[in-house]
Amino acid sequence: MELKVKRVHDDASPGDGFRVLVDRLWPRGLTKERAAVGLWAKDAAPSTELRRAFHGGGMSWDEFEAAYRAELAANPAVAELREAVARHPVATLLYGVHDPARNHAVILREALLAP
Repeated sequence: MELKVKRVHDDASPGDGFRVLVDRLWPRGLTKERAAVGLWAKDAAPSTELRRAFHGGGMSWDEFEAAYRAELAANPAVAELREAVARHPVATLLYGVHDPARNHAVILREALLAP
């Protein structure tokens, strides 16, 4: 299985395969048709408290990453998401933030691919 990460506001392409939105909130200004999402896995996204702490500037990237990894380890939604994406040869995790390197989808991808 190939697991990609892409910003949800970027145009959908056939190479995306199964598209999974992994944000807790639906992206502003984006229609469901344009998003072309096959699954909205909001329970695998960072908790509201963690998201607010990071985006509010009270938490560094390293602190966020460690806290989110701890949430993922205890989150049953991760196993459900792993099963869902495993049924497809290609899947793309979609996120809404602007930073392609420092976003929770990158961390989630690593967690999903871990043995």
